[in-house]
Amino acid sequence: MMKLPSSRKLGLSLSRLLFTFAMVYSSCVVTVHAESRKELSGVKNEISRQQHSLNSQKKKFSTLQKSLKQQELQISKLEKEIRETKSSLAQSNAKIGQLENKIQQLESQKREQSEKLKELIQTYYITDRADAASSVFNNDAEADRMSQYFQFLAEQRAQTITDLENTKQDLETSQQQLKLEKDNTAQLLEKQTDKLAKLKSTQSKRQGTLKKIKKDISNDKVYLSELQRNETRLKAEIAKAERRATISMNGLASKKGRLPWPLKGRVLHRYGASQAGLSRWKGIVINAKYGEPVKAVSSGTIVFSDYLRGYGLVVLIDHGKGYMTLYGFNQTLLKKEGDKVTTGETIALAGDTGGQAQPSLYFEIRKNSKTQNPLAWLSK
Repeated sequence: MMKLPSSRKLGLSLSRLLFTFAMVYSSCVVTVHAESRKELSGVKNEISRQQHSLNSQKKKFSTLQKSLKQQELQISKLEKEIRETKSSLAQSNAKIGQLENKIQQLESQKREQSEKLKELIQTYYITDRADAASSVFNNDAEADRMSQYFQFLAEQRAQTITDLENTKQDLETSQQQLKLEKDNTAQLLEKQTDKLAKLKSTQSKRQGTLKKIKKDISNDKVYLSELQRNETRLKAEIAKAERRATISMNGLASKKGRLPWPLKGRVLHRYGASQAGLSRWKGIVINAKYGEPVKAVSSGTIVFSDYLRGYGLVVLIDHGKGYMTLYGFNQTLLKKEGDKVTTGETIALAGDTGGQAQPSLYFEIRKNSKTQNPLAWLSK
């Protein structure tokens, strides 16, 4: 018969077992907690790393956008200077043409006056000899007539000499002016060549910047953040314009569906359409030719005319009663803040600023800061 352990021994054994179990359980809990803390710490570190990476990408993207702005403003400035130089060249060439015509006329006039003087001298000489040979037979009346004729010849000769001298002086002055204009044209051409080279270089740099930006916007979070910041900037500028506005015009309400297009072209992006799958267009994008005139859709006052990140060179027109129209992506701005404009007046030249891949126009209509569908306002 098996001998059972005493209750005291049984109690001690049970206590040891419970103690051992408690120690093992405690060790497991400590191990699990340590692993959890380690895993949590790893998650926090990964979140911190990704946040740091995102911030770094945003900073890099912002730096690229600043470079793009500087390059696009430089391109706009150079193109404006090139247009001005072309205009000066056209004026200078026109002056050269006028001077060359004048010189031809003066040279022809000089030849005629020289020929006339030659004839007068010959006539005077022949008449003088004939008068001397027949003076013994002439009476007083004939002598008086010849004297008057000689006086007339002398006056004609003197006048012709004076005219000839004036013509020579005028011709010399015109030739000097022609030389100055040709020198000026040569300098303008040199300046034009230099500006075109700078323009080409800057355009090349812009393309490089755009490639880097395109590579960076593959990160949706960075690009979405940029789109949101661009919209915030635009709203801030509109709010400032509204605070400054003192327009007493009638707005656009009566012109809905009858507004002229700012330029004619195919609509590339419609109002409300997805923008890179991240946001929605607040206006429309119209295909344009580089340098094509952009026109005001209605009379108003320019309340913003400057570069705005994401929208390039922008014109904002206040039409009164809370209505505003916005024209973006321009290459050149032709109006400044405070200018009054009329319907159909050219306010800018279309381009690709704001980092666009092709020339186009971004067009918005707002009523009390809220966007409207432009296609509902423009004439069909």
